[in-house]
Amino acid sequence: MSRISDAFAKEKAFIPFITGGDPDIETSYELIKAMAKQGADVIEIGIPFSDPIAEGPVIQEADLRALSAGTTTDALFDMVTRLRKEMDTPLIFMTYMNPIYVYGTERFMKRCSEVGIDGVIVPDVPFEEKAELSGACKQYGIDLISMIAPTSKERIERIAKEAEGFIYCVSSLGVTGVRSEITTDIGAMVQHVKAVTDTPVAVGFGISTPEQAKKMAALSDGAIVGSAIVKLVARYGKDAVPYVADYVKSMKDAVLQA
Repeated sequence: MSRISDAFAKEKAFIPFITGGDPDIETSYELIKAMAKQGADVIEIGIPFSDPIAEGPVIQEADLRALSAGTTTDALFDMVTRLRKEMDTPLIFMTYMNPIYVYGTERFMKRCSEVGIDGVIVPDVPFEEKAELSGACKQYGIDLISMIAPTSKERIERIAKEAEGFIYCVSSLGVTGVRSEITTDIGAMVQHVKAVTDTPVAVGFGISTPEQAKKMAALSDGAIVGSAIVKLVARYGKDAVPYVADYVKSMKDAVLQA
């Protein structure tokens, strides 16, 4: 079992996301440590990119802030190296094909393995084209996290059968962001997946309140939250750590009640 699937073995998982390097590397380092301390089961770190097509304005702006602060992929690898001396919470990079391609796909996955990254999520690589990444991921023991969306329909079974780590169930169409209401029939999507695989399923996109997190975790194996956390970082900047820590604790508590 990978460290990621281990994280789901005990209880419902809470998976927070931050944009690496927003507002700077040092704050990201402290945020990740604080989130792990407050019960985050897996932590997603976004590698900032100038054209993040799956993201709404909140994360787009965070990417720009991180890039303006001089954040590079190597700086994030160095940050993870430091984090691994203090924690063993599974860490995932969320990025796009372009930064991986520019870095060199094999070199990128090798470096992930060396520093202790457990998995990668690459939203702009469709299932049918994942061979571009899956070989290098397998070679270096990195879980390539699959995403399913309300539009996946008959592809869900194919995606689920080959999934690693966990399956990222996208709750809503469109880009990331906070939503007042999630209208997709998540229960049906998750049941569809569970019929063909034991790989855990976590729901993301649009979750921001403890009530939403509890509801989504009740239907699946966990909840993923990004934009709501990134908004706190945008508001408080270098002072965001205690605010994010409190928020993560409230979300983890809600998920455990599911």
